Amino acid sequence: MNENTPVRIAVLLGSLREKSQHAAVARALQSIADRDVEIQILDSIAAFPHYNADVQADGFPQCVVAMGKALQETDALVIVTPEYNYSVPGVLKNALDWISRLPEAPLSGKPVAIQTGSPGSIGGARAQYHLRQILVFFNAKVLNKPEVMISQLASKVDVESNTITDLATIEVIGAQLRALAAMAREY
Repeated sequence: MNENTPVRIAVLLGSLREKSQHAAVARALQSIADRDVEIQILDSIAAFPHYNADVQADGFPQCVVAMGKALQETDALVIVTPEYNYSVPGVLKNALDWISRLPEAPLSGKPVAIQTGSPGSIGGARAQYHLRQILVFFNAKVLNKPEVMISQLASKVDVESNTITDLATIEVIGAQLRALAAMAREY
């Protein structure tokens, strides 16, 4: 990749709520990223049907195909997700199950960063580690550090303005985006 070419980073959101705190984090990423990074939030995964091999045999749903194409056209991916019941939300796992079956394997070799958050003190760490295990199957190149696990998330984001209000959180997200962009430039 040319040094002057912007790094295109897609964002996959693991929450369906329009005004979720995680959606606010995702929408704030462009304002945190360096000028040579373009952030694109992918379409909602709400339209993905429950994975079913019979449905797949009839052809991939258009929403799955469109997301696969969007993933192929980006240089890197950030997954922003809440933690549900000590793991990833079922809707995110379902979307990843569909994406994993696409013939072009859009995440194979792709740099991926993970951002989790929770109302508790460990910031979605369990979901993050489960997601890292899932991404092994994809052959994704998961960025190890810096990790973004936002504790007490509600006190650090403003869902009305889609901003992150905590300076330390902004700094770690900025560092992660710079590391992900550097990783993408290497591939």
